[in-house]
Parts: sequence; C-alpha cells; structure tokens
Amino acid sequence: VQLQASGGGLVQAGDSLRLSCAASGRTFSDYTMGWFRQAPGKQRDFVAVIRWDGDGTYYADSVEGRFTISRDNVKNTVYLQMNSLKPEDTAVYYCAAAPAHSLGSFYDLTLYDSWGQGTQVTVSS
Repeated sequence: VQLQASGGGLVQAGDSLRLSCAASGRTFSDYTMGWFRQAPGKQRDFVAVIRWDGDGTYYADSVEGRFTISRDNVKNTVYLQMNSLKPEDTAVYYCAAAPAHSLGSFYDLTLYDSWGQGTQVTVSS
C-alpha cells in the first residue's frame, strides 16, 4: 500500500493541527494504521495506532488525551487530530501500515511494511 501524509505546518503552542494520510494500491481496511514521529537526532517513536476496523485505538503516554487517531475506510485515509500542541511535539510525523492480522507489538516499527514520506510539524513556544 502506498501512503501519502499531509497536514503538517508551523503552529504555536496550544494550537491544533490535523494530519492526514491517504492510502492507495491495496484494500485499506486490510491494514492497521499507525502514526510515528521523529525529532532531529532522535529515534522514530510510536504515537498512535488504530485497528483495521477502527474499533480500537492506542496512544503513547505523551499524547494521550491530546491526540486522536481516526480512519475513514471509504476515503482510504487515516487522520491524526493533534490538540494542545507543545514544543516537544515538534517532529516529522510518519504514517505507517501493517497487515491487519500481523503478530507483534504495534509499538514496533518493524511490524509496519509501508511508510509515508513524513510531514513536518513544528510547534513554537
């Protein structure tokens, strides 16, 4: 599946952004979808994941209560609504797809076999 992320930008602390990731090439509902982020000089970290059917979401502790992941299996798109943004949320955000019945931890990058190109989110203080 091919993934195209969009929606990043430069915002101030406390603002909101919504990221989108459009999928093509395969049946979107066959995939669990995740968001990861990578700050300069740091490893790529898990942010959020949503089950193939939308019935189950999980978040990193650092974003729990501020970010919401959702998906539209008709539009073949996954979203990440980010509220109350903080400077420490600054990173390149990547969407990723894992086959729906993959075994393993959704925190593990190797579970995902398709990645989007990333979209920059910069939060100023």
